[in-house]
Amino acid sequence: MKLYMLYGVLVLPVLGYSPADATNVKFGSLCSSNLNNNVRGDDHYGRGNFGAPRKGKDGAKRKHKGLDIVCDDGSTIYAPFDVKLNGKSAPYGNNNAIDDGITLNGQELCFKLFYVKPDKYSGSLKKGQKIGTLLPMQKVYPGITSHVHVQMCDESDPTKYF
Repeated sequence: MKLYMLYGVLVLPVLGYSPADATNVKFGSLCSSNLNNNVRGDDHYGRGNFGAPRKGKDGAKRKHKGLDIVCDDGSTIYAPFDVKLNGKSAPYGNNNAIDDGITLNGQELCFKLFYVKPDKYSGSLKKGQKIGTLLPMQKVYPGITSHVHVQMCDESDPTKYF
């Protein structure tokens, strides 16, 4: 036991790995139609970067709480690394055509993927396995750059993981 603890304290940090540190985590490909995880740029509805300005239906200004990864409607969504599926996470709660998503844990991170119809809401997946399918964003936001929205559970900026 002491040898294992010594290994974890002295050797793993030298190799660039710390089990309680997610700073070296990088998302693998999320979408079959965008294997490079390109971020949504400008369109009629705004930008896809974290913190981009948004305006609610009531006109109130707010900031975008996630990162939008370009993805064509109907594309396959992949596990970016080994993950545990932790249930449904609906972005709007209004049951429109894109009001579905999932909360996941993996690599010391908790995050949500919105606008995705998961094949299942619980269990686990290995990196690259299918999570589900991107929902039809064009039905709700005609002309938007379709995308999967990645949001950290603590609402911090996910950009450093891409």
